[in-house]
Amino acid sequence: MRIPFVSKPDRKPRNLARPMMRFDMRVFTFLALLMLGATSALAAEEPSGCDKFKWPIERERAALKAADRAKLASGSEQAALPSSAITLGLVAPQEAKLPTPPERAPKDGTFAGFTGIKAPKAGLYTISLSAGAWVDVVQDGHFLKPVAFSGATDCDGIRKTMKYELSGQPVVLQVSGAKDNSLSIAILPAQ
Repeated sequence: MRIPFVSKPDRKPRNLARPMMRFDMRVFTFLALLMLGATSALAAEEPSGCDKFKWPIERERAALKAADRAKLASGSEQAALPSSAITLGLVAPQEAKLPTPPERAPKDGTFAGFTGIKAPKAGLYTISLSAGAWVDVVQDGHFLKPVAFSGATDCDGIRKTMKYELSGQPVVLQVSGAKDNSLSIAILPAQ
């Protein structure tokens, strides 16, 4: 037995529902763009000055500005963590041959490089950079996330500093997105 199709009189025609949906999508799009603009404005206002770092940076800043920084070529390997800051030579990203693709793709016209450390002593370390760049710390084949991050513009010798918990396993420090072909890096036990 077949049941005949009966239309429901209380149902609105579909074409009346579409203008309301179009209006809702316009409101949604407007709000999304408004939020994106606000986020971009906040990101553009980075702290300025050495006193704007979240923790004292005098020791890291002094290491990054010291004249005795070891100069290392990209791809070099160190037996242990350096006792002072290093200056890492950087090359074009396609020439850098980073062991792991960076988490953030480098922009055209920037520089990249890496150094390996065979046997770091386990512990909490600050990794500080003299200039802006993206840092990937890779250990046991995984990207380590910083425990803490701080950065400021207009502070001679240091641009950003991060705290990482390192195990005793080999570690690779990768840098990408740098504007210059060398960068000073300090890896120091956290205080």
